[in-house]
Amino acid sequence: MEKKVKSVPSLADAHLGSRSDMSLEGLRRTFREHVFYTQGRLPVVATTNDLYMALSFTVRDQLLHRWIKTVEQMGRENLKVVSYLSAEFLLGPHLENNMINLGIYDEVRRTAEDAGQDIQALFDQEEEPGLGNGGLGRLAACYLDSLATLEIPAIGYGIRYEFGIFDQEIRDGWQVERTDQWLRLGNPWEIRRPEITCDVGFGGRTESYQDDQGRFRVRWIPHRTVKGVAYDTPILGYRVNTCNLLRLWKAEAVESFEFEAFNVGDYYGAVDQKITSENITKVLYPNDEPVQGKALRLEQQYFFVSCSLQDMLRIYKLFGGDLKQFAGHFAIQLNDTHPAIGVAELMRLLLDENGMDWDTAWDVTRNTFGYTNHTLLPEALEKWPVALFAGLFPRHMEIIYEINRRFLDEVRNRFPGDEGRVARMSLIDESGERYVRMAHLACAGSRAVNGVAELHTRLLQEDVLRDFHDMMPEKFSNKTNGVTPRRFMVLSNPGLSRLITSKIGEAWVSRPEELRRLEQFVDDGDFREAWRRVKHENKQNLARLIHARTGIEVDPSSMFDIQVKRIHEYKRQHLNVLHIIALYNRLKQDPACDLCPRTFIFGGKAAPGYFMAKRIIKLINSVAEVVNNDPDVSRKLKVVFFPDFNVKNTKFVYPAADLSEQISTAGKEASGTGNMKFSMNGALTVGTLDGANVEIREEVGAENFFLFGLTAEEVDSLQRNGYQPMEFYRDNPVLQGVIERLTSGHFSWGDQELFKPLIDSLLYHDTFMLFADFGAYVNAQQQVDAAYRDPERWTRMSILNVSRMGKFSSDRAIREYCRDIWNVKPVRVELD
Repeated sequence: MEKKVKSVPSLADAHLGSRSDMSLEGLRRTFREHVFYTQGRLPVVATTNDLYMALSFTVRDQLLHRWIKTVEQMGRENLKVVSYLSAEFLLGPHLENNMINLGIYDEVRRTAEDAGQDIQALFDQEEEPGLGNGGLGRLAACYLDSLATLEIPAIGYGIRYEFGIFDQEIRDGWQVERTDQWLRLGNPWEIRRPEITCDVGFGGRTESYQDDQGRFRVRWIPHRTVKGVAYDTPILGYRVNTCNLLRLWKAEAVESFEFEAFNVGDYYGAVDQKITSENITKVLYPNDEPVQGKALRLEQQYFFVSCSLQDMLRIYKLFGGDLKQFAGHFAIQLNDTHPAIGVAELMRLLLDENGMDWDTAWDVTRNTFGYTNHTLLPEALEKWPVALFAGLFPRHMEIIYEINRRFLDEVRNRFPGDEGRVARMSLIDESGERYVRMAHLACAGSRAVNGVAELHTRLLQEDVLRDFHDMMPEKFSNKTNGVTPRRFMVLSNPGLSRLITSKIGEAWVSRPEELRRLEQFVDDGDFREAWRRVKHENKQNLARLIHARTGIEVDPSSMFDIQVKRIHEYKRQHLNVLHIIALYNRLKQDPACDLCPRTFIFGGKAAPGYFMAKRIIKLINSVAEVVNNDPDVSRKLKVVFFPDFNVKNTKFVYPAADLSEQISTAGKEASGTGNMKFSMNGALTVGTLDGANVEIREEVGAENFFLFGLTAEEVDSLQRNGYQPMEFYRDNPVLQGVIERLTSGHFSWGDQELFKPLIDSLLYHDTFMLFADFGAYVNAQQQVDAAYRDPERWTRMSILNVSRMGKFSSDRAIREYCRDIWNVKPVRVELD
């Protein structure tokens, strides 16, 4: 890009000697300054939050030094920048992660101790920024970490939700949602940028006109306009100077106060516009069943996408870029369909705001975007009623109609006479009520489409997006998900990380393929003993936390069998519960039977409007109440529902797991990332051939994975041939005993109606085939029981799991995106 901005002296070099000093004395001095000047406190009256804020600002100073240097470097070079558009970024707490990436963990800990503070108390003070629902948002956070670590210039764009994913309480066994007020005590990691704003329109009408050159043009006249304000968070890479940017947008009124309304005595009318505007970014994903919820969710998506694209165009023009070359300087990745409206919005900005002709604008748009699909569930493939969409975005609806007309002409040229294919590939679903198909818009408007696991990508190509793959197979590729070992090993499992580093050095943290070198120690008895000690310490830590949160005492010497993830029928937490009841029945029949003691631990949130998922949570807690208080079984079995599972709690959960439950119905989970986090921390997996389980099993070895269940092809065949769950029920006496125990009211104080909806669903529908897989699951769990009784064998399997998980680092995934989709290169940032 030809630059038009003046070269200025580096502000990073001006008066920053003390603030950029990472020595122990420098950190102490900066910390004291922030307590006094930033928090306005004397140390003797400073609260824990004051000290946490001061310590965070001390660490943030180091980030900002690198951030400014990174921006300077980007300004000097003719770079291509990755723009990652995601409606969710589930970042987790920042302080500890940034300390690790900077390499100043010990220095900061001693700084806190000098102030008379336990560093753990300051870590605990940090609020969870709950800006996501689960895997999708956590993946986005992992990718930002890896982009910075690999020194790839990148900007993450999303929404600054005032209230994130709800906090979960368990009352009488039921999930109760509480407001997530993560901002109530301030956020030291973000910087508000009131001068970086974008106007975003909604509703209204369009009108056509001729421009100065006589060309046909359209202008959009919105009914209302909202202002987006940028909030920036620095994202530092591991032991590098690259510090990228996460820019989140908050909605505000263009005019916060209407004096005309106020002057006639209408105070509430005077602030109504402010309230209405700010609702857009008030809360993460409202329940989208009512029409109002659907409209607000769509407004959220368009709001952050429009702000982000306007921001990219602003930055590009600042450096004198020719918009025809925009795709050569920005690679925009759509994280699922939530930002897919960006295809129509970039077309609008290029056509209507920048006077570009259609063919050039479409060429720029199609070469700028990449689309990552995250789901195989039809209900999760977003589509919006045409009436709703056109009412909010009349100009975009016109653009989508024109994209569709031209695209379907291409389809007809490739497949003449195949009107069935034309209807299936149309961006507008006209089979009943008319809908805009967002996945189709993303496919048509992107240069690349990828799935997130080998199985998932194959099923996309063969089923969900088959027609698109038939027409443009060159667009499709697989990019198996990954997770960052910095947060999920170094931060979460310091004991294991130290043990690994003592044997193979610390290069594995940024080159996880180095973990393979651990295999040479698998026959070392002392190493296996040290491995077991680390696991036991982690289990003790989780046991203490469980007791503090739930009052339940669990035995760290028992097997910790853990399933933590969003509560959903396809993830089959209730299959796990059926197995627990089967064990319960076995112990009730013979309390002396030889059964390896187990602690079953569940965690995860159900969507507030998801009736069956909330009933599953109640079932888990009801079974726990009976099992934990029955002296016949409680010495062998314990059941725990760990409340409010989030990123902050992962540091206790993943490292403590002996067994990881990855038991979704084959063909339903796109990838999964919890499966990777568990295995990286030495847990063994019991699972189906679903999502990334397939590749994990290939990597760690079939002998180190407990496989059960139907394959995706067998699931599909059974469904097509008329699956009858009652046939499996009649043929399995153990399953009959489980269902009879449930229907009797044994786990519901005699109430036979409480779990009837769940039981009836399984007996007569069983959409996710629990009954078909139950027998195989019980058999697999018997294999688990036998393996755990042999500590040496189990430890060998655990070590081999960790040593072979390097493929599932997000660093590997980002390298593949850079090579195959984005065509971007790393840029070294130097500190003078």
